[in-house]
Amino acid sequence: MTKRSPFRYFKTSPEIIRLAVMMYVRFPLSLRNVENLLHERGIDISYETVRFWWNRFGPLFAAEIRKKRVSQMRAYSNWQGHLDEGFVKINGETHYLWRAVDHEGEVLESFVTKRRDRKAAFKFLRKTMKRYGSADVFVTDKLRSYGAAMKVIGNMDKQETGRWLNNRAENSHQPFRRRERAMLRFRRIRSLQKFVSVHASVHNHFNQERHLYNRSNFKLNRAAALTEWRGLGVA
Repeated sequence: MTKRSPFRYFKTSPEIIRLAVMMYVRFPLSLRNVENLLHERGIDISYETVRFWWNRFGPLFAAEIRKKRVSQMRAYSNWQGHLDEGFVKINGETHYLWRAVDHEGEVLESFVTKRRDRKAAFKFLRKTMKRYGSADVFVTDKLRSYGAAMKVIGNMDKQETGRWLNNRAENSHQPFRRRERAMLRFRRIRSLQKFVSVHASVHNHFNQERHLYNRSNFKLNRAAALTEWRGLGVA
């Protein structure tokens, strides 16, 4: 059976839709910023159109990127997971953003909860392991909820804690914090959960770790990532 194009019934070209979604999710821009930048390119759309596009196609693009990453992680058994939780405000109320990062610094899973107790940690761990499998080592901070959840799952011997061991997970919050300030925070858990999942996949896709490569290799990797992005959603 032929796969249907997700862009059917849309008058706007897929290239413009992909560009608008990439600009909004990848960079710390508001909806109106994207509208103005596209207007300078001769594309006249409303910021509400950008909102509709990212809500419609953002999760679809993120799922395609994540599917490839999941297959790679399951084929590699010795990967190391870094777990951390951060504070996030929703309508002035404190919530917790849990984040799982691999040994290369790529965000695997993001999960929003109202509490950071054993139940929340267990749900977060189970969700991560169900999708990516069990890591060889789980590096966490000294929050007791991790130990309690590990005990229930049965992999306490895989947990490691240390003062600077979990810097990868803590640094992974920085791109989201910049994006959070541009969006003037969030108003609902559901919208936050949706955005962090999409943002993590898009950031992973375009994060070329330029400090590890020379200029020529970085340009090749960047071009390859952009070409792959332009092929998302193709029937």
